[in-house]
Amino acid sequence: MTAMAARSSEPDTRTRLLDTALELFAVHGVEGTSLQMIADALGVTKAAVYYHFKTKDEITEAVAEPVLRQLGEVVREASALRRRGAQVDHVLAGVVGMAIEHRALAAVFSSDPGVARALERSMHSEENVKECLTELLCGPSPDPGTEVAAHVALMGIALAAGSPALADMPDEELRGHLLEVGRRLLGRPRRVTPR
Repeated sequence: MTAMAARSSEPDTRTRLLDTALELFAVHGVEGTSLQMIADALGVTKAAVYYHFKTKDEITEAVAEPVLRQLGEVVREASALRRRGAQVDHVLAGVVGMAIEHRALAAVFSSDPGVARALERSMHSEENVKECLTELLCGPSPDPGTEVAAHVALMGIALAAGSPALADMPDEELRGHLLEVGRRLLGRPRRVTPR
């Protein structure tokens, strides 16, 4: 392998920066993580961090961006389905899948106010994903109880996926439990697994 090929297989500085930021956010929270801390953990100068991102909010939004893009895709796919039950099932499976795939991010997303602000800004720019997600789960003109159940399901999935208490649970086992609990909260029939 040539030196150039070896370098191209290594994560670029921006990717390493985002990975490092997520690790620090998980330990210190967004508010407790400074640009200098990110630079120190990367072994670069603060100026190198500024080259890629001007503010911590930009870093937070960039950390969240892939998941928000995935969520937008789940919403678009679910919106194309005809039956409401199929829409709810698709959203639920997509949200659980993303929470499992990004467990560390789910922990930060669900518990840090700094991430919540960045998500709020980003979600408004993602074609009203938040409103579409709620409508897909609740249907048109939902009653307050249905809206509460949808929010509890979404936040509960994120909290559970990122919970340190469940960190040792294998992904597939956690996925099954999250789907089952989400289905119950959203009033979906129980899935029967073949024996």
